Amino acid sequence: MQLLGIFGFIFALLFSVMIHEFGHYLTARRYGMKVSEFFLGFGKRIWSHQRGETEFGLKAIPAGGYCRIEGMTPTDVMPEGEESRAFYRASSGRKLIVLGAGSFLHFVLGYILLFILLAGIGINQVLPVVDSVVAKSAAAEAGFQKGDEILAIDGNRSTDWESQLSKIRDSSGRTLTFTILRGGVEQEIKAAPRMTNIDDGSSRYVLGIINEFGTKRISPITSLGTAAKLTWRFTSASVTSLVQLPTKIPALIGQTFGGEKRDENGLVGVVGVARVSGQAASSGNLSTSERLGTFILIVASLNIFVGLFNLLPLLPLDGGHMAVAIADEIRAFIARLRGRVRPAPINVQVLTPVTAVVFVILAALTVLLLIADIFNPISLNL
Repeated sequence: MQLLGIFGFIFALLFSVMIHEFGHYLTARRYGMKVSEFFLGFGKRIWSHQRGETEFGLKAIPAGGYCRIEGMTPTDVMPEGEESRAFYRASSGRKLIVLGAGSFLHFVLGYILLFILLAGIGINQVLPVVDSVVAKSAAAEAGFQKGDEILAIDGNRSTDWESQLSKIRDSSGRTLTFTILRGGVEQEIKAAPRMTNIDDGSSRYVLGIINEFGTKRISPITSLGTAAKLTWRFTSASVTSLVQLPTKIPALIGQTFGGEKRDENGLVGVVGVARVSGQAASSGNLSTSERLGTFILIVASLNIFVGLFNLLPLLPLDGGHMAVAIADEIRAFIARLRGRVRPAPINVQVLTPVTAVVFVILAALTVLLLIADIFNPISLNL
């Protein structure tokens, strides 16, 4: 099962790469740009098929993929008669759309996966089912029993137990009417929650039941909004992680070469995520639905993080090329204010030294994560 989880993650990663590049492909074709190649992987070509003017295929090293759009820089040679189809000749707005389409589809894929998780598989949550009744509590005196499913409180049949729980806590001790399902038959029980001291030192009104905890699906309509909220939450968490990334590198070096325990909330590479996916798939502590749900959650969060990371204004990332396109538009705006002609587009090749430095830094971080994930892996004890 562990290998199945690892291979499943690899497939999901390659699929995400394909979706990313497909975003570039669709938008580039939409604006008449010439797309000559669409490949998954790098290195030696192992299969390809020519369709129209684009060659689709696979390469030997499954470490990413690319969509080759002709004319990325003014020095690129275009086929005779197709000079107008060069990427660098497009308007800044179209460049931004083409460059951002890959990351946009990462967010879309993450949202879809979260929707599938919520509506199709379900998530672990407190259920409105009585697991046990506290002795001498309001629930015990009212006659609640193990297995009772609470359908409504004072006629409100909300399926959100958290909102129903607030009715108990905010009851001020008044008597509430509980509609329950017992043995397939609906019944009504009246109980007045009591002010009770809680282990954390606080006090609040409680009924005196302990709920079951399990997997529950959310309705498709509700899942649409909940998936959007989760996507935003993952995006916000990814922003925080990216801001903190430089500060976590020294700790990662110590964990990699100093034998320190890996931080579960620290940096992790692709190999580490694949290993965790394998752990989730083989965990005996999780049910089948929980394993699948955990896997989907990992892939969804990874897509959102990668989508955001790729928007960083650093060459060779898409965000770096977007920054150049924005700079072009700012230069053009200033030229218009001065009554001058639009300046020539910035040649990205001029920024090659900057690109090389960023590439070396990213490559070094990748190697460091690879070593850490192999020799001192993260374990979530699933």
